[in-house]
Amino acid sequence: MVAPVTIESAEQLQSLLSSSTIVVTDFHATWCGPCRQIAPVYQELAARWSRPNHVTFTKVDVDAQPEIARTYEVTSMPTFMIFKNGQEIDKIIGADPRRLSKAVRQRAEEGGESGGKEGGASTSKSAGAGNGSGSGGSTRNAEGWRGAEIPKGYSDITKEIEKEGLDILNVDSDLGSAHTLFADEPPSALLARQQGHQDKGKASAAPEATTDGSASTPQADWVESDTDEQIMLFMPFRSGLKVHSLHLTSLPPPPASSGTTIVDPAVPGPMRPKTVNVYSNRAHVLGFDEAEDIPATQTIVLTARDWDPATGTAKVELRFVKFQNVTSLVLFVVDGDGDGDEDGGRGEKVRLDRVRIMGEVGNKREVGKMEKFGDEPGE
Repeated sequence: MVAPVTIESAEQLQSLLSSSTIVVTDFHATWCGPCRQIAPVYQELAARWSRPNHVTFTKVDVDAQPEIARTYEVTSMPTFMIFKNGQEIDKIIGADPRRLSKAVRQRAEEGGESGGKEGGASTSKSAGAGNGSGSGGSTRNAEGWRGAEIPKGYSDITKEIEKEGLDILNVDSDLGSAHTLFADEPPSALLARQQGHQDKGKASAAPEATTDGSASTPQADWVESDTDEQIMLFMPFRSGLKVHSLHLTSLPPPPASSGTTIVDPAVPGPMRPKTVNVYSNRAHVLGFDEAEDIPATQTIVLTARDWDPATGTAKVELRFVKFQNVTSLVLFVVDGDGDGDEDGGRGEKVRLDRVRIMGEVGNKREVGKMEKFGDEPGE
């Protein structure tokens, strides 16, 4: 029986990352209850899938190796990370045996088939990608989860967002933040639907433990508008971008009239975005009154046919000529797709789960410097 390797130094871990095609790492702590709960599952996975120089399982005690934990930005236990050819390709936070087992099996099979080959992570079905039904299907690789395919000739440039400068207005403070929209993980609502659970956070996972030893309830990984259906999102970039399209993911619970809802029918649920105004090269987030007075670079009106039923994602193609050398974008969700009582119980709030940006990366700009081009938006 092959047991996981206990990591005793950063050099030891780096050596394994260099010598083994796939490395699975369990970041844990002795005081962490969920860590102890899932430990037997991890041991069984190591015994089944370990292959010398191809698939290696390791364990990192975050108290004994705090520098390693900081290097990989581990703040909750357990956290499982999977590396391929030294690059992170999966990150699973929390004691979720089903998701961990599926991810390990997928990556271990890759390591066994292509051990030692170059090329990094390949795009493949994620642990929460479903059975491939619908028009698109979701993917997960080193760049994070996506609810739709990357357009040919372009790439996912979401990582170019300068996250320190993100700003969002009129969202419920009890739910997610602007950073939530750009998480690498699949939306918990998508996983919950596929696992047959209620759309209410990470219901299938055990509570996580924070670095101070206390249990924590995972924060909602979506945002909802607060006082009405409007949301204003500001995204500054590290580079001048050529933006081809946006992927917007929205996974509200089914409406009461569908007969499939498992939420309280007396409580109106949120809507998907309908009208979205896009502004380019703004120095800061726009106020709602200010946005009403400024011509949008492009206005998008989404219909039910735009949303992939498998992933809840709409692919929004922009007028490419208007989105060249873009240093920031503002998304103004003007309204949602419901109409009060006529839509089967939708409320006056809009929900967003993920945002992805597709296009090309241009020249790096000076950090903190927002440039404005021309007198008209998009010029």
